[in-house]
Amino acid sequence: MLETKVAGAAAFAKFMTVLQAVADAPQPPSAAALARSCGYPRPTVYRIVAALAEQGMLAETAGAYRLGPRLMSLASRAWSQFDLRAELAAELRALRDETGETVHLAVPAGREMTYIDKLESPGPVRMASRVGASVALHSSAVGKAYLAALDEASRERLLRGLPLAARMPGTVTSLPALRAQLDETARRGYATDYEENEAGIVCYGVALCDAAGRPVAGVSVSTLLFRRREDPQAAYIEPLLRLRDAAAAKLAMLPVAPGGA
Repeated sequence: MLETKVAGAAAFAKFMTVLQAVADAPQPPSAAALARSCGYPRPTVYRIVAALAEQGMLAETAGAYRLGPRLMSLASRAWSQFDLRAELAAELRALRDETGETVHLAVPAGREMTYIDKLESPGPVRMASRVGASVALHSSAVGKAYLAALDEASRERLLRGLPLAARMPGTVTSLPALRAQLDETARRGYATDYEENEAGIVCYGVALCDAAGRPVAGVSVSTLLFRRREDPQAAYIEPLLRLRDAAAAKLAMLPVAPGGA
């Protein structure tokens, strides 16, 4: 049998083995633990994790390694290219038409959320957001909905490294206050952004979860403060919750998305 070998394939396989071992570990492993689980010499593993960390594929904290922001961003983008926008196109249009406001679909990318779709409000005033732009997790409705839907360990791991920049006077910039907001968001099923990310704009958001119950995306309705309806529950929140429930049935049929933050 003729064997063909690609140059560098053996080294690449070692890198992938280490990455997989980090992903599969119940807790962030040390380099020594990775050497034991992968069966490679410690110097080899130290070189691999150093190279992966340098490229953002792993992140190191106190000598332990977890999947890095670049890898998570690539995984999120790859999963979003499963045509999530097409799968939810009808529901997103219906949400925009029912609310009369701008609708965003976003996916997690490291410590931010990235817009992968935007349906403009039919009104004369347009928002400055665009597909491809990113918003902070702690100050956006889609970001807070995503954080609130994570399991506690994944959420805390992400919160510990989250820069809580004060984007607006109302932005939450302390972890205890943000945790309280996220607990409330998880309880009621939706998040709010009341001029926390941009002046004059109020947003409501929900998380979309995969078949394993993990959040993989967020949808928001954004309205201008001066034209916000008197009953946001009926005008924005209930339509969002209906979309979330309709999306759950579709997402249950898709491949399980890459694991936690």
